[in-house]
Amino acid sequence: MTDPMDAAAPDPAAEILDIVDEHDRVVGQAPRGEAYARGLRHRCVFIQARDAEDRVFVHRRTPQKLVFPSLYDMFVGGVVGAGESYDDAALREAEEELGVSGLPRPTPLFKFLYDDGAGRTWWSSLYEVRCELPVDPQAEEVAWHAFLTDEELERRLPEWPWVPDGFDAYERLRAFRAQDTDPGRAPGQAG
Repeated sequence: MTDPMDAAAPDPAAEILDIVDEHDRVVGQAPRGEAYARGLRHRCVFIQARDAEDRVFVHRRTPQKLVFPSLYDMFVGGVVGAGESYDDAALREAEEELGVSGLPRPTPLFKFLYDDGAGRTWWSSLYEVRCELPVDPQAEEVAWHAFLTDEELERRLPEWPWVPDGFDAYERLRAFRAQDTDPGRAPGQAG
């Protein structure tokens, strides 16, 4: 007979996170639920996953998510655990949410401090990864998913309710890529 406690999923609110300052230096630790409730700055990763046809993985979060339930996102990702590196968290989160194993290590693109002005703030590292494996997204995380072309994604931006931090990360990624394709613009220069 199976022990029912073995089947219980860990409580995401109990996961221990590093709490960081405005310079991304660790200043303490707290459970995720407390970090969210008290607005403690922590670390997150955003990974843009593209398939073999260069389409972007887009999904709607489940209603059970601690933050931004039932909203759409064009990134997979999540919090960086206490003592975990951004790079390790990016690979772990991408494999967990896409439901695959053996992904190449996601490529880091840039870091930024997300701040919604209402007490939600986290250091964020943005990555990209090619996922040529068949995906089987985590049912606890993903309510719906599809791979969309860049044009399809752009058409959906004004139509669908997006997670605010993912939308902010997407805008930053578009600016980053535009800067990358404009040889006359210096890095960091606005367009």
